[in-house]
Amino acid sequence: MKVKCLLVDDEDLALDIMEEYIKRIDYLQLEGRCKSAVEALSVLNSKKIDLLFLDIQMPGLTGIQLLRNISNPPTVIFTTAYSEYALESYDLEALDYLIKPIPFERFIKAVNRYFKLKKHDYQIPEKKEQSNTDQAFIFLKSEKKMVKVFLHEILYIESLRNYVSIYQENGQEIITLNTISNIEEKLPETNFLRIHRSFIIAIDKIESFTSSLVQVEQKYIPIGRNYKSMVMDVLNQNSIN
Repeated sequence: MKVKCLLVDDEDLALDIMEEYIKRIDYLQLEGRCKSAVEALSVLNSKKIDLLFLDIQMPGLTGIQLLRNISNPPTVIFTTAYSEYALESYDLEALDYLIKPIPFERFIKAVNRYFKLKKHDYQIPEKKEQSNTDQAFIFLKSEKKMVKVFLHEILYIESLRNYVSIYQENGQEIITLNTISNIEEKLPETNFLRIHRSFIIAIDKIESFTSSLVQVEQKYIPIGRNYKSMVMDVLNQNSIN
């Protein structure tokens, strides 16, 4: 069964790009495109929508205001040119937050996250990530300089409003002005797992877990409600009951 999608954006070009992306994926079906939140509200009240691609800054009613006024909203992926709304979007339990211009590869990643969340059989092929993190690293801006962070040293990552903290095995904490979603894009999925809108953990650093918590060293990290099913699927793959 196809995933029924609705596009909401006040820019024709943005709608055209997202419509083209949806057409490339067999398991997505475009149910409509709206140029305002008010128009979208009418469609949502008349049609069953599974996945809502929602712009934030629109005349009249913003995407965030729209979402706050829907009693049973579909799964939402925000599409916006502004990164400053990321924290508020996570409070609304949006599945993902895409910054314009949106590359097709980033769109695929967001849609695959939806498929995983809904336990959909289909996964869109993505570029293979490097699974061996012994020498892999990223650079992050911290204290006015670019700092090298080796992936195998990361314990977990925490979002703190407009900042992100990276906690490492050596006890060092690196703080960067960024969003957790931007950093997540740079991490190999085979080694790191988003378990909450505010937390990413290194899978091989997990010491124990329950249905609601993951322990990394002495830190107990909550599993978000919207991430629970996907997290349990990943962790149970290497579990013996």
